[in-house]
Amino acid sequence: MSSAIDLRSDTVTRPTAAMREAIARAEVGDDVYGEDPTVNRLQERAAELLGKECALFVPTGTMANQIALMLHCDRGDAVLVGEGAHCMLYESGAGPAWAGVSFQVVGAGGLYDAGALEAALHPPSDYHYPRSRLVALENTHNRAGGRVFPQRDVVAIAELARSRRLALHLDGARIWNASQATGRSPAELAACCDTVSACFSKGLGAPVGSVIAGTAEAMGRARRLRKMLGGGMRQAGVLAAAASYALEHHRVRLAEDHDNAKRLAAGVAELPGVRCEVAETETNIVNFDLDDAGAFVKRAAARGVLVNATGPTRVRAVTHLDVSASDIDRALAVLAELLP
Repeated sequence: MSSAIDLRSDTVTRPTAAMREAIARAEVGDDVYGEDPTVNRLQERAAELLGKECALFVPTGTMANQIALMLHCDRGDAVLVGEGAHCMLYESGAGPAWAGVSFQVVGAGGLYDAGALEAALHPPSDYHYPRSRLVALENTHNRAGGRVFPQRDVVAIAELARSRRLALHLDGARIWNASQATGRSPAELAACCDTVSACFSKGLGAPVGSVIAGTAEAMGRARRLRKMLGGGMRQAGVLAAAASYALEHHRVRLAEDHDNAKRLAAGVAELPGVRCEVAETETNIVNFDLDDAGAFVKRAAARGVLVNATGPTRVRAVTHLDVSASDIDRALAVLAELLP
């Protein structure tokens, strides 16, 4: 029996043989003391690619985002986010629990423009409202189906945020996908933002790790917050080596994932009873709708195709480096057999 085609997420990848070799050869030290050379090199390279002064290696994207909230906000402050933002919806309530912030949704569908942000802002002099302190963007936007946040809107939002003395954080968990899809460098995508997080264990295929990047002063405070949250790792070079390998060798190949996602979306859109906006498949995430997502996901799993139900009618499929074009064709054949 052939192995399952796992389209649940781009986090399910396994380290390649070359990545395992990089892990085995990693030079290590105590990172809490700042003495792990492999971690230090990764942080320097990530900061360079993201166009920031400094970067800090952390275990997870959730920790990177929570550090950003704590850097920019005081307890009781409001964070303005797009609908379905990861830091609001998928981080186990960490924002209110640890940073003490509330979230205010701007616009609909995850992506929005400066006009929508301005309409959402409360008068700063009215103390009935929480004080707006931070705007958090997500690029690409997971819940919206891996869509790229238009850079013209990022620039306009940043200008408005600065005029209102609001900080700007970019949740760039999949910024590498956004860069590949647009041809813009990660540094250009993050240039308007005070801080940016980026993940190595999603599209790039490393087993663990993210960074948060910003000014040297901010990352000094972030290091303390990382320790406070339990993210101070010791000989973390074995993890950083995998992330560095992924950063240098797996960014260009993201185009393959995007092509496979478009191939999947086009095929799914032709299936009976399925609704899929093919044009909205911009990177490596495919969203489609049918009558009963939960039942469909179970039937697909029984046939060796793993996808996720993200709502009563919505199914999400994510392409990654462990999924080939032939896997996509095989998955489409199975899905077609499951529908009347």
